[in-house]
Amino acid sequence: MSDPPHPSRSEIAATQLEQLRSLLAELFPGNQFYSRKLNAAGITFDVASLEDFSARFPFTTKAELAADQLGQPPFGTNLTYPLERYTRYHQTSGTAGAPLRWLDTPESWDGLVESWTRILEAAGVRPADRVYFAFSFGTFIGFWLAFESAARLGCLCVPGGGLSSVARLRAILDDGITVLCCTPTYGLRLAEVAAREKILLNNSPVRTLIVAGEPGGSIPTVRARLEEFWPGARIFDHHGMTEVGPVTYQCPARPGVLHVIESAYYAEIVHPDGPDPVQPGQTVELVLTTLARTGSPVLRYRTGDLVKSAPQPCSCGRHELALEGGILGRTDDMIVVRGVNVYPSAVEELVRACGGVSEYRAEITRAATLSELTLQIEPAPDCPDSAALVRKLETNFQSAFALRVPIQLVPPGTLPRFEMKAKRWVVRS
Repeated sequence: MSDPPHPSRSEIAATQLEQLRSLLAELFPGNQFYSRKLNAAGITFDVASLEDFSARFPFTTKAELAADQLGQPPFGTNLTYPLERYTRYHQTSGTAGAPLRWLDTPESWDGLVESWTRILEAAGVRPADRVYFAFSFGTFIGFWLAFESAARLGCLCVPGGGLSSVARLRAILDDGITVLCCTPTYGLRLAEVAAREKILLNNSPVRTLIVAGEPGGSIPTVRARLEEFWPGARIFDHHGMTEVGPVTYQCPARPGVLHVIESAYYAEIVHPDGPDPVQPGQTVELVLTTLARTGSPVLRYRTGDLVKSAPQPCSCGRHELALEGGILGRTDDMIVVRGVNVYPSAVEELVRACGGVSEYRAEITRAATLSELTLQIEPAPDCPDSAALVRKLETNFQSAFALRVPIQLVPPGTLPRFEMKAKRWVVRS
């Protein structure tokens, strides 16, 4: 039996407009944050079209939401219903400022679970799968959504919280785990530990690694390393944010391309530096309106995620917005090194492409007028010539960025390892 046809662009837009109108009708007057914000701007809640919404409604920024929670602690005023209706609490990682607290009603939570289920289904996950969650459960929303979505799908769900990497590897092999959920960095870390402990992954039952939390899942060199370390496993990328939920899933036909779940989001792409029109092939910022998260929505939210849209329709037949190369970086991640714009994802790709590196750390030193970049690397145990690796990295940085980047070798085990989002960039004044 063939799959049903994918919705056309016009069908997607019609559904989004209907959802948007329902959302806006629900917000006023209960949601103080948006009632106050839009009334102050003289904006009415009725919308004639998606284009009308984009033209009239202002952006929402993380700074606004943070200021609202600071002024009305602890949860702020972006709540559409009385506090008693909310049953879920999560918060952002706080890597770019104070963490945001986020609440959800059961109805909003169900919408988020439905979006995560789409991710699992696109990854080919089925009820017969055994899914391992290789992280400690905390206040980060992705853990809970992934676990609950897999459970509702009918999978056997195995939590890995509170265990060492060795214990997790043993559980993955002993319990016949077929799907592994982790960050790209931690997928590499598990393989590193397996090699050190003489744990063979050649016959691992894992057939899919679902990765997120970092852009590595859509970086070809990182994907290649993961596929090398986890033989026979497919790498499946996606991304999301606490403020919006699970946003994208990897195109089943084109690894390295992410589709926005447009049944749950109205997505826009805008110039990150101003109102200039977006040109084809340009790197732009992703702006999202949450259509199914009525309890704590965001309207035209500046995500800070830098993306590049792919032509539509996609070769897979989908008309949902496709992002070439996934999340390319973030507006607040870019570092200017002697006049050159450098994104961490580009450095990651260059380092992994060289091979022979177990872990690395980038250090930015800010002088009076210029910033300097240096790199510390731990050579992999099987690296035959560390000095040659340093020369290769220095040459590649010079070719890619026209920068001289000093490379420092450090002993094995010197640099930190990460279970969650890797924090490899250190800025010193």
